[in-house]
Amino acid sequence: MDKATAITRTGFTLNGQPVSVDADPGERLSHALRERLGARDVKIGCNAGDCGACTVLVDGAPVCACLMPVARADGAQVETVTGLVRSEQGTRLAQAFQAHQAAQCGICTPGMMVSAVALLRDVARPDAATVEDALSGVLCRCTGYRKIVDAVVSAGAGSPAPAPFSGAVGTPLMRLDGAAKIDGREAFGDDVAPAGALVLRAIRSPHHHARFTLGDLDAFRAENPWVALVLTAADVPGRNSYGVIPGFEDQPVLADGPVRHRGEAVAAVVGPADRMAQFDQASFPVTWQELPDVLTVDDAMADGAPELHVGHAQNVMTGGFVKHGQADTALDRADHVVTGNFTTAFVEHAYIEPEAGFAQMVDGRLHVHACTQAPVMDRDMLVGALALPADKIRIVPTATGGGFGAKLDVSVQPFLGLAALRLGVPVRMTYSRSESMQATTKRHPSQISLRVGAMADGTLSGMRFEGLFNTGAYASWGPTVANRVPIHASGPYRVADYLARARGVYTNGPPAGAFRGFGVPQASIALELLLDELADKLGMDALDFRLKNALENGVPTVCGQVFEQGVGIRACLEALRPAWEKLGAECAAFNAENGRIKRGVGLSGGWYGCGNTSMPNPSTIKAGLRADGTVVLHQGAADIGQGSNTVITQIFAQALGVDPALVQIVGGDTDVTPDAGKTSASRQTFITGNAARLAGEALRAQVLALVNAPGDAVLHVGPQARVSDGGADHPLRLDQMAADAEGFVLRVAESYDPPTEPLDENGQGVPYAQFGYAAHLAMVEVDVALGTTRVLRIVAAHDVGRAINPLLVEGQVQGGVAQGLGLALMEEYIPGRTENLHDYLIPTFGDVPPIETLIIEEPDAHGPYGAKGLGEHALIPTAPAILNAISRATGARLRQVPVTPSRLRAALREAGHA
Repeated sequence: MDKATAITRTGFTLNGQPVSVDADPGERLSHALRERLGARDVKIGCNAGDCGACTVLVDGAPVCACLMPVARADGAQVETVTGLVRSEQGTRLAQAFQAHQAAQCGICTPGMMVSAVALLRDVARPDAATVEDALSGVLCRCTGYRKIVDAVVSAGAGSPAPAPFSGAVGTPLMRLDGAAKIDGREAFGDDVAPAGALVLRAIRSPHHHARFTLGDLDAFRAENPWVALVLTAADVPGRNSYGVIPGFEDQPVLADGPVRHRGEAVAAVVGPADRMAQFDQASFPVTWQELPDVLTVDDAMADGAPELHVGHAQNVMTGGFVKHGQADTALDRADHVVTGNFTTAFVEHAYIEPEAGFAQMVDGRLHVHACTQAPVMDRDMLVGALALPADKIRIVPTATGGGFGAKLDVSVQPFLGLAALRLGVPVRMTYSRSESMQATTKRHPSQISLRVGAMADGTLSGMRFEGLFNTGAYASWGPTVANRVPIHASGPYRVADYLARARGVYTNGPPAGAFRGFGVPQASIALELLLDELADKLGMDALDFRLKNALENGVPTVCGQVFEQGVGIRACLEALRPAWEKLGAECAAFNAENGRIKRGVGLSGGWYGCGNTSMPNPSTIKAGLRADGTVVLHQGAADIGQGSNTVITQIFAQALGVDPALVQIVGGDTDVTPDAGKTSASRQTFITGNAARLAGEALRAQVLALVNAPGDAVLHVGPQARVSDGGADHPLRLDQMAADAEGFVLRVAESYDPPTEPLDENGQGVPYAQFGYAAHLAMVEVDVALGTTRVLRIVAAHDVGRAINPLLVEGQVQGGVAQGLGLALMEEYIPGRTENLHDYLIPTFGDVPPIETLIIEEPDAHGPYGAKGLGEHALIPTAPAILNAISRATGARLRQVPVTPSRLRAALREAGHA
């Protein structure tokens, strides 16, 4: 049967309207909805039924549209979030999701909303357990789930939406971009390509290390006349090597020598969407010669190991070093010393949105639309690879469905740029879930050796840290990890005598890059577990021991840096005391009555320097006032769910003196918005927030000067723009002013670069202008017979300097805690084995316990209105707190994460459990 007769027509009702599609046999309902009917509110995260983002209702029942053939929908009623938000339950849910900030990046939100509507139709007033069960088929990587549960319970209870807030700094203003995430209008990387765009697919290595030979590409094209383009390394017009760190541009766009990791691209094929959907990559002419591989740092550094990059002996990429005092001498004189060797694994970012975008030529310039955390970095990379000047490239960021660091590195951008340049027509690309997990960056596996000493009175006396970090096949952010870890490995404690060394090592694993902490979470696990062991040796309470050694204002860090204000770790630790004492007593009583099931409480401190390490780190904000009184904020900080669109607008509006709701936001389009720097290193609230504050103040000064008003005058914007000074109103008459090319009658552009200083040869200096501080407490329940762990409760105290938006703070903390829980107990990426979301486990609704967030405000000298960054801090203390809780419940000493049941059972046996 030929293709024409195989196509079948299917008719059904979509959101109350009759529709019909001509589809291939077996075509997914999700594909038909999105590509044939334009229902882009149905999101695709896995095409395997694992993530639930594509959930729709079919005759009232929630189904994964990616698993249902469209033919089975014939005659059915199909409902997506776009239709459901207009229903009674959907309207209540939308209000509740906004009120509770239950949507962060928004990619999973349509699936959550659809599943929740189905639940509320059946159960009018569900409790939390019922919500968790009903929504358990939908994964979220941002929120930690608790806000979603709260929202659905609230909607069922008919709780009214909260009274609107002023939007002033310190108020829990609802997310300014939240409505589009909730009703499905938000456009992500795979939602924006024009109809008829060609599709690009990469040909990737099935081996960790191999030589390859391309076959007869002319014959391949002749056999497949529909193929519009085949790309190889020879088609890269510029430098076929790139990287995010200057001096470490070692990754090819398309391999031109041996492939160094599984999933590395060697070629790409472009063709019409329907043909590419049927394309069998095994038919592409390439042959492979497998080479010996090294997947661990031990193998990579062994004698005779293949040298993956020329000039890197033992495959050592680079290193970082901090020395303060005499660590070995202090350890020798310590009354008590503890030592440990710790191992962590590759961890996958597992954002629900795979990498996606499209590119096209517009008036001789390349426009790339894609999900990204760093639009200007994307442009700069393409300048080198495509041999184009920067003014010939425009990056238009789409919404980003989670990033956590991996979307700092380019993915689809260079492929799309090459194809659009060559063909002159729009070309789109979307990674499959397995492709995303094979080819994109991971959290660095680590091997850490740590010695910590203390005097009999509990004063820390000496610390020596050695860390090897598996950076995979290419550098990515490995140099940043190697430099940041030695600064942070002391934790937020006074350590007068300290030595720390970290090295990044090339292997044939996937490139390891940025993932919420840049190596600090791995180092924190080692330190915080040994601090508990040291406290036990001293006979001290673990909380009191940490408090005795906590950093304070005026006390030098291990880099010799002294902060005169804002060191908030003591306040964070003290905030945990009520829960520490109460839950500790409860666990002791429980354990006295139970044998197989044991409970324990553990805690951990943490800190994180906001921004680049000892490097320039500027952000620029542009803003203006139009003749009609509209305030426009060009906000270039990529919002990947963390809320920068809202927080930075709140800061700007506070400085300007207007309601944030009156500010029109323009995103990070490189043609119209200045560089606000990359969204990473917990820098945006601090650095871009400061630029926004300066811009707001500068624009306010310009406006007040028009009418010679004093600084405390009230500004009114909009069609009747005026300034109120006491009882008098002064019209601004903006419509009589000349507008510039962008339509502004008044405009400002302000930059902020935090004050830092280079580190010397011993790592002494001023690496960061501010640190954020945190302390977490975890209560767990362990089945000692099975080796399983259930986290029952988390209490998280965070010093954020000033909570610009307390509700966003809670959301960031809860999301970070969930990722920290995954790091502790379940997440382990194994190349070639866990390349999907059913073999690679991330926390689900049932895994994340109630999380109590304690907001501590120790104002920072440099932060906007005293604010500090938060993104990374939210994750760092969680895993060690959980591991310490397991140890206190069972006596087992843990040295490897994730703590899977088999690993825990081995530790339990060593601790004396049968």
